[in-house]
Amino acid sequence: VQLQASGGGLVQAGGSLRLSCTASGRISNYHIGWFRQAPGKEREFVATISRSGASTYGTDSMKGRFTISRHNSKNTVYLQMSSLKPEDTAVYYCAASVNVQYHSGSDSLYHSWGPGTLVTVSS
Repeated sequence: VQLQASGGGLVQAGGSLRLSCTASGRISNYHIGWFRQAPGKEREFVATISRSGASTYGTDSMKGRFTISRHNSKNTVYLQMSSLKPEDTAVYYCAASVNVQYHSGSDSLYHSWGPGTLVTVSS
C-alpha cells in the first residue's frame, strides 16, 4: 500500500487543521498511525487507529486536542488537530501496520511511510 498525507499548512496558535492520509490500496487492511518530526528532533508517535476504527490510541500530551478517525470506504484516515501550539510545528507522516502491537506507537512496527505534510503553527 502507498500512503499520502495531506492537509498541512500554516495556522495560528489556537487554530485547527485536519490532515488526511489516503491510500492507494485497501486501507481497511491496515492499522494506521500518525507520526511527526519537528526540525532537529526525532520522529515521534502521535496517534493510531485500528483497522475497523473501533480502537484509537494517542499520547497523553495530545489527548483532547488531536482526534484520529477513519473512513474506510473513502480509503482515508484523518487527524483532526485543534488548539494547535507552536510546538506542534512538524512534518506529519502516516504509516501502516499489521502488527498486533501497533498500539505501542513504535515506528519500527510501521511501514509504507509516505511523504509527509508540513504543519506550521505561528505564535
